[in-house]
Amino acid sequence: MRTSTTGDSTAGTGEGSTADPAALRRSVAAGAVGVFVHWFDWAAYAYLAGTIAPVFFPAEDETTGLLAVFGVFAVSFGIRPIGALVLGPLGDRIGRKRTLSLVILMMSGATLTIGLLPGYASIGIAAPLLLVALRLVQGFAAGGEFGSAASFLAESAPRRRRGFGVSWLEVGSLLGFLAGSFVFLLLSAGLDDGALSSWGWRVPFLLSAPLGVIGLVLRNKIEDTPEYRALQASDAAPHHPVKELLRSHKRQLLQAGALMAAMNVTFYAVLTYLVTYETDHLGHSASDAALLSTVISLVGLVLVPAFGHLSDRVGRKPVFVGASAALLVLSTPAFWLMRTGSVGTWVGALVLGVILTALLGTHAVWSAEIFPTRVRQSGLSIAYNITAALFAGTVPYLMTVLISVTGSTLVPGPYLMVFAAFGLAAALSMRDTAGIPLLRAEDLPDEEPAAEPVAHRTA
Repeated sequence: MRTSTTGDSTAGTGEGSTADPAALRRSVAAGAVGVFVHWFDWAAYAYLAGTIAPVFFPAEDETTGLLAVFGVFAVSFGIRPIGALVLGPLGDRIGRKRTLSLVILMMSGATLTIGLLPGYASIGIAAPLLLVALRLVQGFAAGGEFGSAASFLAESAPRRRRGFGVSWLEVGSLLGFLAGSFVFLLLSAGLDDGALSSWGWRVPFLLSAPLGVIGLVLRNKIEDTPEYRALQASDAAPHHPVKELLRSHKRQLLQAGALMAAMNVTFYAVLTYLVTYETDHLGHSASDAALLSTVISLVGLVLVPAFGHLSDRVGRKPVFVGASAALLVLSTPAFWLMRTGSVGTWVGALVLGVILTALLGTHAVWSAEIFPTRVRQSGLSIAYNITAALFAGTVPYLMTVLISVTGSTLVPGPYLMVFAAFGLAAALSMRDTAGIPLLRAEDLPDEEPAAEPVAHRTA
């Protein structure tokens, strides 16, 4: 295997050849549709937990049933790293396109089947067991979605618009979250409790069928990326990408993990935990808390691609370093401000929301650029899902425990500061990669032509 001393050379495969705007839009849609489906399901399941509990678990104890539903929710998080370890390397071996199609088929199929499941009253203990099994399938598939989609978008976007192109992955997640919340609000407003419990809860899960079909059609119509096709043409696709990743790219794996930990913890703190924080500790109504979360998501739809575009102009490093430094300095003052009244709550939450959008706009593209093509999907999948399982899913629980132990409602601020420091330290240790070629000399066998020099990014 030929090695590159700088890590930035390329074999001139026409990387980022998706310069045609229509082709770029198709690539963005195909890459982002899976995270849309995932977050649509996530929001629907979370909001309908109280309704689903008596359907699948014995109704004698309402609290136990609700805890069981949330336990099933947590199980799907726990299996995501296993999905990442299987589906990430699979994408490096057989291609981005195939894993993208496989993942959305598994996710939407499992979600649809949940919507068709009989309840405990009909089939007894088989109902919760089947629910657990299907949530495990969903979590396993979700473990491969981010790495597949981020690799595909990074390798499909034009080199000098890569940050903008990859940022639409997170726009898809915000849209999915909003769509799931909106469907729940429509069902809650249009159905009484009896109808919602008997059949209404099934509607969001059944909607996954057409969403999955649309995603599958989009993904089957696209070509694999120029980089991966170059690996295939040179018979250079890796046989053991995880071994290669751990042997030669541990530093990049740790750096990407730190970036994603800062993003994941901030995401769950701002878009999920803040709803609980406002109702339990600030005395706000659930509707007011949900409205604020919705507004932050809507702001994100505009600012995430804007920050992605900005990173194409000024570099990944200035944007991510600025965002993580702002989180380090402003997270505790933001939570202090939230305690001062309704206006303060909005200002403090929106400050955190804007910081989050900058992290969302840059973490995926920067992480994708630091890995070679041979192990890119493995590196992205493993870094993202391990940090999500360890740190993101535990945010609401840990915040509740820490506030209870300390008696201080400012605790979430210092907690965010810890992960901001990790993200900042990692970002400062990394070189800026905006505009570099993604296919490197180390990706291809020795008999390939000599690598071309890097075409440096222009402002």
